[in-house]
Amino acid sequence: MEPKSMMDMALIPSIDPIDIGLGSSEKGNAITSAKPRKKTMTSVYLKFFETAPDGKSRRCKFCGQSYSIATATGNLGRHLSNRHPGYDKSGGDAVSNLAPQPITVSKKSQPQGKVPQVDYDHLNWLLIKWLIVASLPPSTVEEKWLANSYKFLNASIQLWSGEKYKAVFREVFRSMQEDVRASLEHISSKFSITLDFWTSYEQIYYMSVTCQWIDENWSFQKVLLDICHIPHPCGDAEIYHSLVKVIRMYNIENRVLSCTHDNSQSAMHACHTLKEHLDGQKVGPFCFIPCAARTLNLIIDDGLRATKPVISKIREFVLELNASSEMSEDFIQLTTAYQEGSWKPPLDASARWSGNYQMLDIVRKASKSMDAVIRKYEETLGNRMPLTSTEKNAVSIMHQYLEPFYKTTTNICTNKLPTIGLVLFFMDHISETITVCRESRHSPDWLKNAAEDMAIKARNYNNQVCNIFTYMTAILDPRIKGELIPESLSSDNYLEEARTHFMRNYSTTHFPSMTSGYSAQEVEDGGSVSFAEEIARKKRRASMSTATDELTQYLSEPPAPIPTDVLEWWKVNSTRYPRLSVMARDFLTVQATSVAPEDLFCSKGDEIEKQRFCMPHDSAQALLCIRSWTQGGIKLKFKSTEIDCERLMELAATASADNSNAGSEKKQK
Repeated sequence: MEPKSMMDMALIPSIDPIDIGLGSSEKGNAITSAKPRKKTMTSVYLKFFETAPDGKSRRCKFCGQSYSIATATGNLGRHLSNRHPGYDKSGGDAVSNLAPQPITVSKKSQPQGKVPQVDYDHLNWLLIKWLIVASLPPSTVEEKWLANSYKFLNASIQLWSGEKYKAVFREVFRSMQEDVRASLEHISSKFSITLDFWTSYEQIYYMSVTCQWIDENWSFQKVLLDICHIPHPCGDAEIYHSLVKVIRMYNIENRVLSCTHDNSQSAMHACHTLKEHLDGQKVGPFCFIPCAARTLNLIIDDGLRATKPVISKIREFVLELNASSEMSEDFIQLTTAYQEGSWKPPLDASARWSGNYQMLDIVRKASKSMDAVIRKYEETLGNRMPLTSTEKNAVSIMHQYLEPFYKTTTNICTNKLPTIGLVLFFMDHISETITVCRESRHSPDWLKNAAEDMAIKARNYNNQVCNIFTYMTAILDPRIKGELIPESLSSDNYLEEARTHFMRNYSTTHFPSMTSGYSAQEVEDGGSVSFAEEIARKKRRASMSTATDELTQYLSEPPAPIPTDVLEWWKVNSTRYPRLSVMARDFLTVQATSVAPEDLFCSKGDEIEKQRFCMPHDSAQALLCIRSWTQGGIKLKFKSTEIDCERLMELAATASADNSNAGSEKKQK
């Protein structure tokens, strides 16, 4: 009798292999011993069976097979050995030996009647990977029908308990957190940190702390440090203590240059306390600034307030359009016929800024097509959908007014590194747009009133963000320098303070002199330059020697074009400005936003909020941190063992193919 066809592979554990067959002989699967002994009804096998309500039978918890209540427990044991090899591993909670070891694939056929030795830890690790990627809590695996689905494929499959998954997640979190901490110790430049806050369905208040820096290759790097539960009453004191605990745990207290918060009063006061603490420790300069993206989002909300009822009506139409392929097809054909632009369903119907602007855009650019679809599907859409001429006029005015805002947010979202300098440049343009609206005699009163509220928020942001630190960060952006810096930030005093800071902290003797010897280009040329070029270079060096320092020379040159890659510019020019480039590496890490702008302005943010809101407290920290770390390229790790899930899948596929080929050969014979 040939053994059952199944994947013939085993995870080699770090301890002696466990005999899944429970000591079965080559001739059969019955459990043998030197002398059979009668087992009482307290046998260990009974925990894998449940008694039927009538009390006359027992049913296997794995496959549902029933046995008479009088069946000997030895028979129950044989059932478990034959049908569910590995059943004895499912009950323990130990996690010390769960890391998957290399999978070995046996190509030898099993002796007749012998149960293959199988370990399903690799399946559980793949499920852990799934939970991480999908941001699902460990309790998900306790869902009955998930387990039933696996048993449908193979009745012997055993999933870990929910508690064991939680224990594994905690150990993986500790292991990976230590790797993150160790990696930060080797960073020589300054760090900036950003804070984000949210409340879960359990009314637990959380804070995420993310760290950013620029490495020696001029690449921007960031890593999530922690997800902190902020205890009641969730005020500035609790935020401050949680933040200091994270900074000290990663040993970066003396290297943090800035903190960008979410604009809340509690976070702002906590950052102010942190500044006082760091200033008292004399660890170096520290600044905190509000989030530009959140400020801009609040400003836009004030602008949209008057037209939100109309936007809601348009959104109803778009949702119906997205739900009906027939309606969408008609809309596309009509926009083509009316030459009202190119539209690709499903249209963005989110309640975020990108979706709100899409609603305005549809009416402004595809009004005829929208009206035609509403008329055709009047029975489905009802008579509430058509917009009045007054509503259309209001949408047209609002669309025209907010178009610069949309272009601004698009630029910020798509920019590789939205520096303080670039964001302040855009925010200055936003302030000018608001001022023009307020002063225009053509603006309706309802729009002027909205613009007044928008102007107040813009002024508050400028008052908070204008300081010597943001000034230094802005001028070190080669696209901005002194020419494009906002007027509110332009000050001779700031320039002198920046020069003093540069000379005190970065003009040290370990840097090579700018004016001595040959430049990098001269070295590349091997010294063979023309007579005219030699004279020109001498004049350049003489000109630079008259400059008081690198900062003056840098600011004396015209700004780089706006599309310039800032980090690439500094990478190329660091040899020209060896001291100033070190300062630029530090200050360009200062973040203008506390969250990725696209997470705030686009529908992507909805998914992030749903995941955070639904995450239970017992797994939020570990799961969200592990997910962020693995997305950032940090290896999944259990204690000292790296968990390579992709490799597990490759080896499993190889084993499956080998078994399939072996089965085909047997059939041919």
